[in-house]
Amino acid sequence: SKKAGLSCLIIEKGMLVNSIFHFPSNMTFFSTSKNLEIADIPFISHTDKPTRKEALEYYRRIVDAYDLKVGLYESVLTSSKDDKGIFNVKSSKRAYKSKNIIVATGFYDVPRMLNVPGETLAKVKHYYDEAHPYVGQNVLVVGAANSACDVALETWQKGANVTMAIRSAELYERVKYWILPNIKNRITEGSVIAHFNTTIKEIRPKEVVLITPEGEITIANDFVLAMTGYKPDYDLMERLQVPISEDEWRLPVYNENSLETSCSGLFVAGVINAGMRTSKFFIENTRHHPTLILNHILSKD
Repeated sequence: SKKAGLSCLIIEKGMLVNSIFHFPSNMTFFSTSKNLEIADIPFISHTDKPTRKEALEYYRRIVDAYDLKVGLYESVLTSSKDDKGIFNVKSSKRAYKSKNIIVATGFYDVPRMLNVPGETLAKVKHYYDEAHPYVGQNVLVVGAANSACDVALETWQKGANVTMAIRSAELYERVKYWILPNIKNRITEGSVIAHFNTTIKEIRPKEVVLITPEGEITIANDFVLAMTGYKPDYDLMERLQVPISEDEWRLPVYNENSLETSCSGLFVAGVINAGMRTSKFFIENTRHHPTLILNHILSKD
């Protein structure tokens, strides 16, 4: 927007690129740095696939290079549109007026909850940072996709006693090709205990009750790492009056050519456009979204 001569403001509820900051400390992106580049600024990384730390520095440099106006630690509360077509946006700090709003919040800030007794205990984590806190601990990893398999392997390698609780009959078939055989081998040899077709009944301070095909079992437990995925912030989208489909996928309703919703001037971009199908979109295959939106805005002006 700024390159096109438009004034713009980014409102971020936390720190700069808040979601990426909360990725695991030692995370490496699946995409190459070349496929993550935006704003005509090269993404330089030490290897082909950049790390979280390198990504944080890259996005900070983009803000500096274009002198972007960013409201940090500022939450959007409400939005309404007046009879002149201007949006009135109220945040936790101030009020704004704008001709256009782009909702591009990602989904990493809203975990899918287990909805079981004991989930509010401090030992239950919906975000994973690093393995060191779990050395020598009884850890239950919940999930069957990339994050769960990554976390199970990494904590086991650092000395945790790892059990996996998996709702399905097998691991997610699209787990990264260099991870899947490794976790399967650890399960086969018994280094990582895996309970398939299993759900959690209750989390207690020092144990967890599982419902398995063989019946209920109670295991010793110090930490529960719930790697069950994330979802778009539907509460925020409701406050911003983004239309949502009524089917199971809860997709934002938008024009695929412009990403504009049925409310003129209100756009959705990035991974939230897949709704609950959170594996459909990622950074690499949504980089063209800003261009679609910008072209549409410029065509109207």
